[in-house]
Amino acid sequence: MFNNRIKIKELLQQEPAGQEVTVMGWVRTFRNNQFVALNDGSTNQHLQVVLALGQFPESLLSRITTSASLRVTGKVVASLGKGQKIDLQAVTVDILGDSDAEKYPLQPKKHSLEFLREKAHLRFRTNTFAAVFRVRHALSFAVHQFFHQKGFLYLHTPIITASDAEGAGEMFRVTSLQLDGTAPRTEDGQINFKEDFFGRSTHLTVSGQLEGELGATAFGEIYTFGPTFRAENSNTARHLAEFWMIEPEMAFYDLEDNMNLAEEFIGYIIRYAMEHCADDLQFLDQRLADEEKQLPQDKRSELGLLEKLRFVTENKFERLTYTEAIDILRESNYNKKKKFQYEITGWGMDLQSEHERYLVEKHFKKPVILYNYPAAIKAFYMRQNDDGKTVAAMDILAPGIGEIVGGSQREERLENLQQKMAAMGIGEEELWWYLDTRRFGTVPHAGFGLGFERMVQFVTGMSNIRDVIAFPRTPGSAEF
Repeated sequence: MFNNRIKIKELLQQEPAGQEVTVMGWVRTFRNNQFVALNDGSTNQHLQVVLALGQFPESLLSRITTSASLRVTGKVVASLGKGQKIDLQAVTVDILGDSDAEKYPLQPKKHSLEFLREKAHLRFRTNTFAAVFRVRHALSFAVHQFFHQKGFLYLHTPIITASDAEGAGEMFRVTSLQLDGTAPRTEDGQINFKEDFFGRSTHLTVSGQLEGELGATAFGEIYTFGPTFRAENSNTARHLAEFWMIEPEMAFYDLEDNMNLAEEFIGYIIRYAMEHCADDLQFLDQRLADEEKQLPQDKRSELGLLEKLRFVTENKFERLTYTEAIDILRESNYNKKKKFQYEITGWGMDLQSEHERYLVEKHFKKPVILYNYPAAIKAFYMRQNDDGKTVAAMDILAPGIGEIVGGSQREERLENLQQKMAAMGIGEEELWWYLDTRRFGTVPHAGFGLGFERMVQFVTGMSNIRDVIAFPRTPGSAEF
C-alpha cells in the first residue's frame, strides 16, 4: 500500500519514542543540506526532518527544493532545536514531485495578498491561506451540525431559477441560445425565450429563500447552504459575484424568534471554530496584530481577533429599531462633523456600511441587530407592521464588516402579499407557486440569510472577502 503515512498534525501530538513512521508533504524550506521543514496541509506547524550528513547522495539533496513533494520514512526523536518537540530522523527519502526552485512563484518570504490572489492556484500553500481555509472548513461543518442538532432539514434549492427573490435585477442569465445574433425573436424583436432550453428566461439564483419557504411550510424548519450569484459591478473588499449563502426558513416563527435563532447560530459556529481551530486562529490573531501595527493609531481595532471573537460569543447582541438607529446616527459627532461619506438625511434612507460599522464599532462596541425597517427599502415578501410604514425585517451588524445577516418575518397574509407585489410590479403569474403557500394552510414564518464569506472574514480577520473564498469571482476576474 502506497499511502501508509501519518499526518503531521497527528504526529506532532505524539511523544518521541524512536517509533518509525512515514510522512508525506511539501518542502517549505531546506537548510544546510540537512534540515527540511515539511508540511502536509493538516496544520501550519512544520515537521523538521533531519537528513544525516553523508547519508544521502547529492543527486537527491539537489532535488529537495521549495514545494517539492516528499515521502519520508524515519524515526521520531526528541528535537534538539527550539520551537519543536520532535524531529524525524530520515531513513529513506523519496521525491514524489520535483519543483523548480527558480520558477516556483512563492518563495520562502512574505508576499502581499494582492500578489497571492494572482496565484490563487498556489496560495493554499502559504501559512495564511492554509489557516483561513481550515477555519472555513470548520465553520462549514459547524453550520450543518447546528441545524442538524435542531432538527432542521437540509434542502437543496435550485441554482438555475426564473424568480428574482431580491427584486434587484442583478442576475447572470442562463441560456442555450446562440449569441451571434441568430437567436429566435418575437414579433416585437425581443429574444424569444420560449425557444430556449427551459422554455423561459432563466438566470443563476440570487437566493434560495423563496424555494426554502416552500420547504418550511411542509417540514417546519429547513435550511439551505449553497452558491448564489450577483451580477453587481462592485469592486470592493465586501462583494463577490459568486458567494455562498446560509438561509434557514422556519414555520411558526415570528421576528423575535428569528433574531433569537440567528444570534444563537452565530455564537455557535464561532465557538466551534475557536475550539477546533485554536492554532490557526492564534496564528491569524498574530498576523492581524502585525498588520495593524502598520496602520495609524486611529485606524487600529480596539480588540484583537481572538478578543473580538470572545466578545461576540460572551455578550448579548444589542437590539434596536431602525428608527432608533437613525436618531443615534443623526446626533452622532461623526454626522455633525461630516465624517460620513454618506450624510444621514433622515428616516427612510438606506444605511450604508459606514453607518452600520459606526453603530457596531463606535457606539455600542458589540454586534447589533436592527429591526423594523422602512417598507420602501425592503423586499416584497417582508411582513408589514401595524404602523403601515415598516416591515418586520432585521439585519445583524458585525464589527469590521457591517451587515452579516439579513432576514425578516415573511408576509403570510395572502391579500397583503398580493397588494405588495402589485405595488412593486411583480406579476402573480410569475410567483403563483409562492402564493399557493398562503392559500393552502398559511402560517407565520420567518427566515434569514447569512453571507458565509462575510462570516469567514469576521472569524479570520481577513480584510478582503476575496481572500476567504478559494477562487474569487469578481468583475473582470474568472481566471481559475
